[in-house]
Amino acid sequence: MSNMDLLFRIIYVFSSALLYPVMILLTLLVFVSLIQLGEFLSEYSKRIKDRNSLESSCKKILQSLHDSDFSEASRALESIKQNYMVTAFARESAQYLEEQNIPAIEKLSEEYEIKMAKRLENTKISSTVAPMLGLMGTLIPLGPALIGLSQGDLETLAQNLMIAFATTVV
Repeated sequence: MSNMDLLFRIIYVFSSALLYPVMILLTLLVFVSLIQLGEFLSEYSKRIKDRNSLESSCKKILQSLHDSDFSEASRALESIKQNYMVTAFARESAQYLEEQNIPAIEKLSEEYEIKMAKRLENTKISSTVAPMLGLMGTLIPLGPALIGLSQGDLETLAQNLMIAFATTVV
């Protein structure tokens, strides 16, 4: 057995061993993406539903700030009801606004920006990893499929092509 044959067999074993973990991860990513889609639709519907109340609250806050009525602006800020992050930020910043502590509001804004970025991190990871796993799930079964074709084993060819096409679609 030559060095090239040995290298080929090692790589073939590794790539074949990756097939099932790739398929499992792709299946998990499908469920994760469905959950993320549900979260997105929930937040979208809440934003659309409460858009008018948010706009009126923002106008009230701006008018109160323009009139230098910080306690009224604070009350209007506390009345905002959106998703968890927006509501929590509004309530926490309302306390600082009543105290007229603008630097604390700016710091709070930066903290919530970091929290939002962390919350989006899973979506970014999923959208980066999923295409790689899809490509792996497509290419890995093609090796055994081609070997099955060369040996006249149509069942192996068909099975591996089904796996390749299914992982491509997912």
